[in-house]
Amino acid sequence: MIELNALADAYVDEFAALDPCRAAMMGIAGQDDRLTDYGPEGLAARADLVRRTLRELRELEGRGGTGGGHRIAAAVLREHLEVEWARHEARVDKSCLETIEGPVQRLRYAIELLDRGDQTPWPALLARLRAVPASLAGLRTSLSWAAQEGRVAARRQVLRNAGEARATPAYLVELAARHTGPLAEPLAAAARAAGQAFQDLAAFLERDLTPQAPERDALGRDRYLLGVREFLGTRVDLEETYAWGWEELARIRSEMARAAAQVLPGEPVEAVRAALDADPAHRVVGAAAFRDLMQQIADQAIAELAGVHFDIPEPLRVLDCRIPPTGGGVYYLAPAEDLSRPGTVWWAVDPDPQASISTWSVPGIMFHESVPGHHLQVGTTTLHPTLNRFQRIASELFPGHCEGWGLYAERLMDELGYYRDPAHRFGMLAGGQQYRAARVVLDIGLHLELTIPAGTGFHEGERWTPALAREFLSLHTGPETEEAIAFEIDRYLGRPAQAIAYKLGEKVWLEARQAARRREGAAFDLKDFHRRALDLGPMGLDLLRAELTTP
Repeated sequence: MIELNALADAYVDEFAALDPCRAAMMGIAGQDDRLTDYGPEGLAARADLVRRTLRELRELEGRGGTGGGHRIAAAVLREHLEVEWARHEARVDKSCLETIEGPVQRLRYAIELLDRGDQTPWPALLARLRAVPASLAGLRTSLSWAAQEGRVAARRQVLRNAGEARATPAYLVELAARHTGPLAEPLAAAARAAGQAFQDLAAFLERDLTPQAPERDALGRDRYLLGVREFLGTRVDLEETYAWGWEELARIRSEMARAAAQVLPGEPVEAVRAALDADPAHRVVGAAAFRDLMQQIADQAIAELAGVHFDIPEPLRVLDCRIPPTGGGVYYLAPAEDLSRPGTVWWAVDPDPQASISTWSVPGIMFHESVPGHHLQVGTTTLHPTLNRFQRIASELFPGHCEGWGLYAERLMDELGYYRDPAHRFGMLAGGQQYRAARVVLDIGLHLELTIPAGTGFHEGERWTPALAREFLSLHTGPETEEAIAFEIDRYLGRPAQAIAYKLGEKVWLEARQAARRREGAAFDLKDFHRRALDLGPMGLDLLRAELTTP
């Protein structure tokens, strides 16, 4: 095991040095003053690391050094490396532009993570700002080379990234201006230079890349199946899963109707949604009040679940809820492995201090992001004493496992009686469960350009297009504004199969729990099942299913 752990540790160290932006999101310590090289040399160096580590792992397996109790750790590392190598061979990263996890987004996140108010590490922030121009110049080179090979992201993704690049400089200047100490002048200069680099990237995307970008958004079956491997760690029959998504959506819609009757008896679902949106009891005014509500829900869940339903380590009883400065939806970032940064939930809302913000779906989403969702699962993994270092930081690399647990956590809190207000339970179904089932239908349907089946009551017999997707999502999801819906459609089209990780991951967690109940009978203990399941650490869904369902 020492040899396998040494290999895993060496991989994490080199991975973090070669990709500081992704390392920052994963909580890997030690790279706070650096950014990722997105140029051809950086891409080649990361591919070489994967190739070398995969070869060394296979040699170790050939010598019998990964058997017995080391089997899971070796399987998890191998699964990640094989997917990364498949992405390299498919040349996915060379032309990568997407909505939430592309280079533009990761560069922004890397800077936002250092934005900690009075605790901001200004020297590290200065170093990262100074590194922005070179990192973006490398990205432009990679995108230009990929374009020469005929590999350009869809026009939708190119324009989305151009818009985000143009929106970033104002935040960088504002962030630097908060510092009034001796680094004020260098920070201001670095922020201006970094902002100009983002503007230059936007101009390049609009002027040079957009004319070459294909209008077609669908990426097709082969690219989608690679996404299934990457995000879910499994293989699925796409048409069968598409049909299951429609069935699951119909089931949840029926459950929503029953929940709506608990809120306003006799009223249909859409009338209940409208009434809740209009009810001052389910709204707060301003981002600061919304952040306080997030924090209150998270703190209360931690206090009430700790020691009763879950063993929550003391460091994980701290969670930071924040509003991001530049948008980006709702997301969780793990605590730094050295605990220099706590686990954080980011939730983008209207920054207008007078904006009225709906809250009836917030508890379910917070249970997903905080405890017992991502913060418990990912935080427990980060601090786990028996997992190797790669396993401890790898949660982000296995979204089916991670997001499936988050969606499972929303349902679990219903079972535990935590939606005391019927509006909050309705919100969990309407804003979480329905939304993720709709994603299964949309994501597969869009990328494979499938036909909408008969009996669905929605444009039956037509093939999916982004325009139909917007209409469908407005009927079946939480986002209320056209802008939010457009963001979601762009997200699905830029990251094939990521959107189905939630519902298919939840399905595996629920099936595994049911198998354990049948196997153990009266001896089944829910708290013990959760402890044993989370102790496994992150992994693909096929491996998770095997570990939790095999006696």
